[in-house]
Amino acid sequence: MAKPILLSFSGKESHFDHVKLDRSKLYGKRKRVAYDPEGKECSRHSLTADGRLVIKSGMTAQGYFTDEGRWIPNKDLVGMDSTGKPIPLVPSTLGVVQELSTPCLPELLLDLKPTTVYMLDPSELDSALEEQLVKGSIFKFALNYRSDYQAETAFLLKNDQGYFCVVGNPTVSEWCELDKPAVEVYQEDDDADDLDFDMF
Repeated sequence: MAKPILLSFSGKESHFDHVKLDRSKLYGKRKRVAYDPEGKECSRHSLTADGRLVIKSGMTAQGYFTDEGRWIPNKDLVGMDSTGKPIPLVPSTLGVVQELSTPCLPELLLDLKPTTVYMLDPSELDSALEEQLVKGSIFKFALNYRSDYQAETAFLLKNDQGYFCVVGNPTVSEWCELDKPAVEVYQEDDDADDLDFDMF
């Protein structure tokens, strides 16, 4: 079982067990199963683009193949910046206390591009934090499920169905001003093969 999400509010800790929320939990799921002529269940395999290697299910989650067909496990991969220098790993935040400050504006959550939603089960919940969440307050904190090169932004909230953590990356909106309308750009089509329907 994964380590819990640990949060601290006004010096008091709260612990949350978490389960990833996906479409199957909301709507159920159906699975189509293929069988061979002997009635045995088939397993899914894929071919690389050049058709030289057969990849079994789960192999790409453990590493990558180079263009020469050499297997590189994930633990040997190193992130690089635009100058070619190695990027330091951001450690996992699970099991590590994350500080919560004052509630954030709902607009910050609305500007988030969500990647994951977790259902939370509070095994230990501070009463002051619970009171804030019941009132509809939203809290922002950093969450990194496993060690990688970028921590994501998470929001803690509560509704009538329970406690949730929405994880993703903030987006930046581009706005147009009323006194500066957007300029339409017209581009001539040089395609000589277009049909002229007037000639019919």
